[in-house]
Amino acid sequence: MRAAQLFFGDCGVKRLGRILIWVTVPLLGAGALEKIALDRGESLNAIWFVIAAVCCYLVAYRLYSAFLAAKLLALDDTRATPSERRDDGRDFVPTNKWVLFGHHFAAIAGPGPLVGPTLAAQFGYLPGTLWLIAGAAFAGCVQDFIILFCSIRRDGKSIGQMAREEVSKRGGFIAQLAVLAIMVILLGVVALVVVNALKSSPWATFTLAMTIPIALLVGVYLRFVRPGRVLEASLMGVALILFVVFAGQWVADSPSWARVFTLGGVPLAFAIIVYAFAASALPVWLLLAPRDYLSAFIKAGAIFALAAGILFVRPHVLMPPLTRFIDGSGPVFAGKIFPFCFITIACGAISGFHSLISSGTTPKMILRESHARFIGYGAMLLESFVGVMAMVAACAMTPGVYFAINSPPSIVGATPDAAAATISGWGFPLTAQTMSGLAHAVGEQTLWNRAGGAPSLAVGMAQIFSNTIGGERLLSIWYHFAIMFEALFILTVLDAGTRVGRFMVQELGGRMWKPFGRTGWMPSILVSSAIIVGMWGYFLYQGVVDPLGGINSLWPLFGISNQLLAAVALVVATTILLKMGRMRWIWVTLLPMAWLVIITMTASYQKIFDANPRIGFLAYANALIAQIAAGKIPAAKLMDTQRLIFNQRLDAAVTAVLALMVIVLIVEALVQWYGILSSRRAPVLHESPYVQTQWAAGYSGVAQGDD
Repeated sequence: MRAAQLFFGDCGVKRLGRILIWVTVPLLGAGALEKIALDRGESLNAIWFVIAAVCCYLVAYRLYSAFLAAKLLALDDTRATPSERRDDGRDFVPTNKWVLFGHHFAAIAGPGPLVGPTLAAQFGYLPGTLWLIAGAAFAGCVQDFIILFCSIRRDGKSIGQMAREEVSKRGGFIAQLAVLAIMVILLGVVALVVVNALKSSPWATFTLAMTIPIALLVGVYLRFVRPGRVLEASLMGVALILFVVFAGQWVADSPSWARVFTLGGVPLAFAIIVYAFAASALPVWLLLAPRDYLSAFIKAGAIFALAAGILFVRPHVLMPPLTRFIDGSGPVFAGKIFPFCFITIACGAISGFHSLISSGTTPKMILRESHARFIGYGAMLLESFVGVMAMVAACAMTPGVYFAINSPPSIVGATPDAAAATISGWGFPLTAQTMSGLAHAVGEQTLWNRAGGAPSLAVGMAQIFSNTIGGERLLSIWYHFAIMFEALFILTVLDAGTRVGRFMVQELGGRMWKPFGRTGWMPSILVSSAIIVGMWGYFLYQGVVDPLGGINSLWPLFGISNQLLAAVALVVATTILLKMGRMRWIWVTLLPMAWLVIITMTASYQKIFDANPRIGFLAYANALIAQIAAGKIPAAKLMDTQRLIFNQRLDAAVTAVLALMVIVLIVEALVQWYGILSSRRAPVLHESPYVQTQWAAGYSGVAQGDD
């Protein structure tokens, strides 16, 4: 080292060190990807997934995001951001970039990166892992970063408002309607995942229920008892949450208390609807903000602990790289690997929901334009990492156990012995005793047919954690910690999304009657909250009573809706880049937009018109009608069957309308693009006027970082 310093000098040594690092990282990542893609041994060590993901993310952030920041967007730190020009101490708040990164990540990270990869594991570990890494780097991160930049330049305007100004008024109005409809579907599926995780589990239900009074306590403590004492409140809240995780075991072991917290799907659905209504209508400081704040600690801590556990335990991935179900006959959900692997992965690679956050709270709080790279691109990389960890946790368990947990009884059989025989016949050996022993070990009554992805992910996480600390005797503690972690992870999207949906309802209602658009008017708050929870509550109830487990039909609808929203965001981003004169680099958004349109339109067509009743909504409805006509449906289940027929037709209609809305928006955008490229229309940008920042270079913003 001393000789190198003498030969190169101090600056030369540092530069040589950086060169060596950035040569080693890509080579290590490429080697790990090659191991994942081409290894055909008996089992693959999960540590390769961590190495591949981390190395690819580092290269993508260091090179691709830097290219986007410098060449495509030309970020300008001399330009005042909305938080400086419109600082009001409520919505527009200058915020430290690290604090805002945490806020942004907590807002975007929902069920997608946890449940999507877990469900897609039925195809094998390879396709989902590759899409998680590549899709995030070249599509998801790009969307989040560019939409955040565009919103910053337009005073924090929403994606619908930007579509209205930059594409066309008609296209913007269609986009606003599509966004609200998609939001309703997303929230309904999010709630269904929570219900499936908590169903018949008194331990998990008690633990999650207790986080609500804990959040209320923290909110009151910070508001009235010890204002500004964030560290005190955080320590108290986290300690109480960990306490109720352990207390849940006592509740589950107590016959009297276990009966109270052992709930079926329908009671849980109504309980979650009531909670979401309260989170939407109550003051944000009382319930929503403290609960989401506490969940951020659990989110980050659990994911990094899982990664550390994988590095320490080095579990082997037992799921094959590709399974027999790539042909579309999968028990978890039906559909071929294209397009349904991409639709199912959803948020872990690219999420349209993120565009609502990137054009919502985050652009109103950002300090400098350069921070958009770290927050927009970086937070999406972290969410993708969550997805890779979920894929590892799902694939590290025995494949037979994975399919037993995630397959509905209508596919594998209604009894444990029948289900075990069916799954063993697929080539994944399993016995009924294995499942009963595992259920006992994690403190559950049963793990059969727990469709939805969350329970199987919790089992996978618990097995990794227990092999790190505690062994088999702590498996039940780790399992219910994982269930609580997933529910907290997901409820952050459910309660915040319901509040955002309430604002959308008020905005649209305000066009017909202006007083309804006043966000602070209590009658409007109550009515709009009831409308939004009623809309997504219907889809939740539909999923709960679905004999196929709900997730089979609703998760593809969730994925299609989410990816359609991402296509809307990329259409808007491409239009803005074209107006900025970035024709040379337009492929950055045009290629992922085209890919998403192909995926979503293919999936939409198949979900509507496919002749397989497990895939096509209309085919399933027709199959049920045929069963009624043949007298195969008992009289006691006739009304439920008729409701399922109506729901399947409704799902088909919703999918068709959403796809049509996106097609109309694309046509409107193509007209705009043709006019600009043919010089028939002036490329008018609707950016806010340039105002030079008055902040010093070292200004770091408000400490608390949230409104």
